[in-house]
Amino acid sequence: MTNMKKASTPSELAQHPFACITELIFVSTELSPADLILVPGGSHPQQMKRAAELYRQGFASYVLPSGGFNPKLGETEWSYFRRIGVQGGIPEEAILREDQAANTFDNARYSWALIQEKKLKAERVILICKNQHARRALLTYQTVFPRTTEFQVCGVPDSRGIHRNSWYQDEAKIQAVMREVEKIGAYFGPHIPKWV
Repeated sequence: MTNMKKASTPSELAQHPFACITELIFVSTELSPADLILVPGGSHPQQMKRAAELYRQGFASYVLPSGGFNPKLGETEWSYFRRIGVQGGIPEEAILREDQAANTFDNARYSWALIQEKKLKAERVILICKNQHARRALLTYQTVFPRTTEFQVCGVPDSRGIHRNSWYQDEAKIQAVMREVEKIGAYFGPHIPKWV
């Protein structure tokens, strides 16, 4: 699609047949002070920049970025995020270290293991992820963390600029969102009986 239209208003968006996909994928909640800020791995800086903003505003005492070696970066996603966080004003001692994860489930598993090892409180957490990754990231962390953990979700646009009110106006963005729909279906079916 070459001609970009202006983004839809919420009421216009609700009239599209794919409105249910938008609601499924793009999760965002109100934010309040939390025990930790969690940042699943990636190669886009926007997540960690947002984490630094929230840290500076006093939303949490610790930030836990997670991610192992990424060939696109030539380093671990954790070290990449750590550098962005320090540049953004997070003290080094407030950035927890998880640098082994290879996927979102690893991000959640290894982050939870670290939280337990350090005996940190995680009753309420802020999960910062790419807009189009929000539902899958939330479901993944909910699969691993205790059911009592309250998740607040902060979606941010990555370098591709995918937003809930305009994702359907560009073929590459449509494909990125629909891949998330497919992954949710593939990954979480086996977990549903465990949640009942």
